[in-house]
Amino acid sequence: MLDSIGLSLPAERLYRTMLAYPDEGVSALARRLKYSEHEVRDGLSELSALAVVQPSPGEHTGFHAVPPEAAMELLLARQHAELAAQQLRIEASRAAAAQLIAECSALRPRGQSDGSEILYGADAIRARLAQLGAEAENEVMTLAPGGAHTPEDLEASRKPNAALLDRGVRMRTIYLSSVRNHQPTLDHVSWLHDRGGKVRTIPTLPLRMIILDGRKAVLPLDPADSRSGAVILDGQSTLTALCALFESLWAAALPLGDPTPPRGTALPTQESETLRLLALGLTDAHCQTPGRLPAHRPPQRR
Repeated sequence: MLDSIGLSLPAERLYRTMLAYPDEGVSALARRLKYSEHEVRDGLSELSALAVVQPSPGEHTGFHAVPPEAAMELLLARQHAELAAQQLRIEASRAAAAQLIAECSALRPRGQSDGSEILYGADAIRARLAQLGAEAENEVMTLAPGGAHTPEDLEASRKPNAALLDRGVRMRTIYLSSVRNHQPTLDHVSWLHDRGGKVRTIPTLPLRMIILDGRKAVLPLDPADSRSGAVILDGQSTLTALCALFESLWAAALPLGDPTPPRGTALPTQESETLRLLALGLTDAHCQTPGRLPAHRPPQRR
């Protein structure tokens, strides 16, 4: 019954028997359960590793069973930790996959896109983003790891952003947490929020990315110099993975400019994020802020 939270059936039977007969030693427990003494000791090792039995030198077995209430809390907490670690590994894999897609795109010969569209130079990127923004119908999702934009860039983006929002296109953007110390960005975020745009922040972001309607994604060719080129991806499986990456980051990020953040949202700290990345095996180099694409300015219709 408790195998779903990490306890094998033999170990569960041993634990229940120890609760019922706390004074019995290994030999007595083996006879009662019809186990060999070796099986009882293996079960004790498993229970000890899960911390649901503890050393008790004064008793015959050398162990005593932790009361069920505390034991179940320990097992559930352990399972929650394992699930959280698995989710972190999945998120790291998604980010690594997205970055690999962008980096491999940069290795293709000029003009060879293999179904993807490759852009070279900041002007080409801006022009294509303008066209894609004009075609957007449902939502624009952006990861913006480059930090705060200049007040001039923010001001210049307001008219096209308003055009998008007025057309009913949803806008969700994730910035780095550092923008919370930049008053022009805070003013811009308040302006966006008043018009229906949503912004959240997180201590680190894996890459710069813009997703339009869940059908096209724009990523930098070179994370170190994202103004030099970009790749536009539209493969269904790739977009599914990139959208999942965005949603996982969005769920972990803290709302900015929203006076009523969702219940249960916790402020992620730079220290905890760094520890999380290091726990995943990433080096300090992986924790550095990626390069930037040109500031995303949703376009006006021509």
